[in-house]
Amino acid sequence: MEFSAVNTIWVLLGAVLVFLMQAGFAILEAGLTRAKNAGNIVMKNMMDFCIGAVIFWIVGFGIMFGSATGIFGGIDFFAKGNYSDILPSGVPFSAYFIFQTVFCGTAATIVSGAMAERTKFSAYCIYSLLISMIVYPVSGHWIWGGGWLAQLGFHDFAGSTAVHVCGGCAALIGAKTLGPRIGKYDKNGNSRVIQGHNLIFAALGIFVLWFCWFGFNGCSTVGMDTDELIKSAANIFVNTNLSAAVAGCTTMLFTWFRYEKPDVSMTLNGVLAGLVAITAGCDAVTPVGAALTGMIVGITVVFAIEFIDKKCKIDDPVGAVGVHMVCGSVGTLLVGLFSNSESVGKGLFYGGGLHQFLIQLLGVVSVMAWVGVVMTVVFNVIKATIGLRVSAKEEVEGLDVTEHGMASAYGGFVLQSDGMFNTDYAEDEKSDDKVPVEQAVPVKVRKVQPGEDYKGLTKIEIITKQSKFEALKEAMNDIGVTGMTVTQVLGCGMQKGVTEYYRGIPVEMQLLPKIKIEIVVAKIPVDLTVNTAKKVLYTGHIGDGKIFVSEIENAIKVRTGEEGYAAMQGVDDV
Repeated sequence: MEFSAVNTIWVLLGAVLVFLMQAGFAILEAGLTRAKNAGNIVMKNMMDFCIGAVIFWIVGFGIMFGSATGIFGGIDFFAKGNYSDILPSGVPFSAYFIFQTVFCGTAATIVSGAMAERTKFSAYCIYSLLISMIVYPVSGHWIWGGGWLAQLGFHDFAGSTAVHVCGGCAALIGAKTLGPRIGKYDKNGNSRVIQGHNLIFAALGIFVLWFCWFGFNGCSTVGMDTDELIKSAANIFVNTNLSAAVAGCTTMLFTWFRYEKPDVSMTLNGVLAGLVAITAGCDAVTPVGAALTGMIVGITVVFAIEFIDKKCKIDDPVGAVGVHMVCGSVGTLLVGLFSNSESVGKGLFYGGGLHQFLIQLLGVVSVMAWVGVVMTVVFNVIKATIGLRVSAKEEVEGLDVTEHGMASAYGGFVLQSDGMFNTDYAEDEKSDDKVPVEQAVPVKVRKVQPGEDYKGLTKIEIITKQSKFEALKEAMNDIGVTGMTVTQVLGCGMQKGVTEYYRGIPVEMQLLPKIKIEIVVAKIPVDLTVNTAKKVLYTGHIGDGKIFVSEIENAIKVRTGEEGYAAMQGVDDV
């Protein structure tokens, strides 16, 4: 066989880009889940590929590309057989092997997001092994390995069904078997919002995936050495981009109409849905067909995610089932409507009748049936043996610490919701620079003099917007209040915060970022302090804040032992 440099480079480029999709999925899933589980998300995505690459080499590739029967490829340990009849023109076996390996890894990693935040890591590793070893290779053989679906004319160019429906269906079974996260549904079964901790991460993940999808779809031509392949690859790039862009616009406008505000996270899912859907027919449709595909799934993905969450009561934190299984199925079926290719088979709207559509439908149903049955058995066996789900205590604490022994994936940053008030570590107890009381900085203890205007200690707590802090601090300094404690807090008043929607679900009580300023006054009149704060904070709108005033029984300065009024005075007052 004479090798082609351009074809080999093209296939290897595709392998590199599809591999990078692992990073895109990891960032996306981490952003749409809580910070206390971010390390676990990254670990699962890493091991999806590590485990999948090894087991696909040992046994999966043979099952997928062997030629034993139309249903099962065959057992060929370590891929040592002769596969010359399936190799693209001028492409060595090793290049094609790594290209197929990264596709296998993508199918496995789809499940991670749907099962996030409550799955045992050990159980997840077993699932990942099995999907790469048997589940994906068998259905992949039907479609890409010369199996019975390929013989019937089923068309899935780059994997809407072979990869995404397979992974999405496994995600559905896994999420259903696990059950919802703690607090996801109330006692009446109404869905509650559990927001992801970083939408910027999620958006970055989508951009990475969008970039890599040009390799996922475009490089699936597995060659660039003829005019026909060059033209096809260029058309695939255009179709891939159009479907994603139109889907994103459609989802944005639809959620704007449906929720009265354009939903950010749902729009991100819309873009991904457009990419998933066009993958089956990107080589067979015109740009108009690609745009229509994006428009259809841009609306479909919203209804699918809402239906799975609100009606089916299946907790899918990242929308993986709606995006990959539902929109992958829709995209595959649309080949039977929008295909304008003689080699693939004309779609219904191009005079081809329902023949191709029915073959596409058969392929989708068959793959879903195979994956559904096998993964139901797999997940229930795992559940009955080593257990599939972590304990309630572990889930509340977060999988980063309970499954991996790391306090946070964000070392060096304080995450208030994930244990800001950790008492296991007290820096003061480890300090080596303590001095005896008699060696402390000398002070003159001042006592209240007879007849002095002193009415005791009063604590004033002010909760307000963060934007008001500088003005308030300056105003307090002007009247002589220099000591204060400031805390960043989350809270809301009687209005329960600003009405907000997340994936179409109203947030029951939106906690808004605020600051709490605590001031204890003795010498300065309470009325002056309160009135000054009111004047600075007042706008006349909801959210100006609240001021709480309470009496303080005593105050003690640790360094000197002074109490009461004296403890509240600085050096200048002594």
